[in-house]
Amino acid sequence: MPIEKYIVDQYNSELQKDHQRRFDFIAADIKNVEGIIEKLIAFQVAIPSWALGTGGTRFGRFPGGGEPRNLEEKIEDIGLIHALNQASGAISLHIPWDIPENASHIKALAAQHGLKFDAMNSNTFQDQPGQQLSYKYGSLQNVNKAVRRQAIDHNIEVIKYGIELGSEALTVWLADGSCFPGQLNFRKAFQNTLESLEEIYSALPADWKLFLEYKAFEPNFYSTTVGDWGQSFTYVNKLGPKAFTLVDLGHHLPNANIEQIVSLLLMEGKLGGFHFNDSKYGDDDLTVGSIKPYQLFLIFNELVEGMDAKGMNHAHGIGWMIDASHNVKDPLEDLLQSVEAIMITYAQALLVDRTTLQEAQNNNDTVTAQEILQQAFRTDTRALVAEARLRSGAALNPLAVYRSEKVRENLIKKRGAKTVATGL
Repeated sequence: MPIEKYIVDQYNSELQKDHQRRFDFIAADIKNVEGIIEKLIAFQVAIPSWALGTGGTRFGRFPGGGEPRNLEEKIEDIGLIHALNQASGAISLHIPWDIPENASHIKALAAQHGLKFDAMNSNTFQDQPGQQLSYKYGSLQNVNKAVRRQAIDHNIEVIKYGIELGSEALTVWLADGSCFPGQLNFRKAFQNTLESLEEIYSALPADWKLFLEYKAFEPNFYSTTVGDWGQSFTYVNKLGPKAFTLVDLGHHLPNANIEQIVSLLLMEGKLGGFHFNDSKYGDDDLTVGSIKPYQLFLIFNELVEGMDAKGMNHAHGIGWMIDASHNVKDPLEDLLQSVEAIMITYAQALLVDRTTLQEAQNNNDTVTAQEILQQAFRTDTRALVAEARLRSGAALNPLAVYRSEKVRENLIKKRGAKTVATGL
């Protein structure tokens, strides 16, 4: 269900006066406000196709109705989000959940909504209907060479789909590991995985990247073959210059210093992709910024500093994507909230006084360093983000427009109350 531009403009006109007052107030204290707004306008966060349906738990799933029934409807939903915020201009597909039967048609439909295709995601953590061999004991690590061959071929197939759609990256996440001591030879599992990844890597087009995701636990709880950033970093270093580590905020042990991880990966030129979400205990896939907003800011602080140090373009130097899907929210509202949190936090990180911070660090002035960071974090940047949306032709308040236009109710009328999206 598209939301026409004139409808967005009508809502914006009602909010324009109050917005201008708030924007003028914050802009008066920012020297490079125009430069910040330009960066906010350029910054885009990809939406994953699997986040458009209601998520689930280990015990059940409670669909909310109106979920997209096919890839075309998923593209329409992301197009709706992008029309409201103009910051969600890419879609990330998971194969085989969302196999494009007609790539040219799908690519044209995405273009109609102002969308491009972000990283393609392979799936060797589930057995699919009709699959010849099982991944119960791993895929790229499996002791059975035939299983490894099957997983390699699947990843190469995903690359081929991506080429047809104009994607330029493959994301590999493995559930490989072990549940009990003695079940697995760690060294052989690593070697098998590396050899499998090398074959996938060799199938990449010249302008493509491979993102290797890591996760500390789940579904295997004794060991994971790509269990942390160090293991991912080791693999991608061995693979070559087109291979990078992907950081998912939920894929760490409790209290991990994620900001230090991204800083070091950036320093080594091996941070390629980023999955935004939030968590309380583990890989909870909660709305971005809903639990640990200060940690998100500290991560963005390191991202901005590290990218600037290497002369990287903020919008295109790293693959930005949401990986969040929960079971009690309207998925589209959840995604609108997540993108908003990302943009607000990115704006806060752009406000950090780098020169003064470096002086404080060089003088071991820990109090001043803390004050500089917290001053930026405590700054309400919502008006800056809203101004960037306004100049892009998006809504000043995307969530309010979504609700006022009764989007979910209309989607239920169109698609039905019992539809369940493919994927998780």
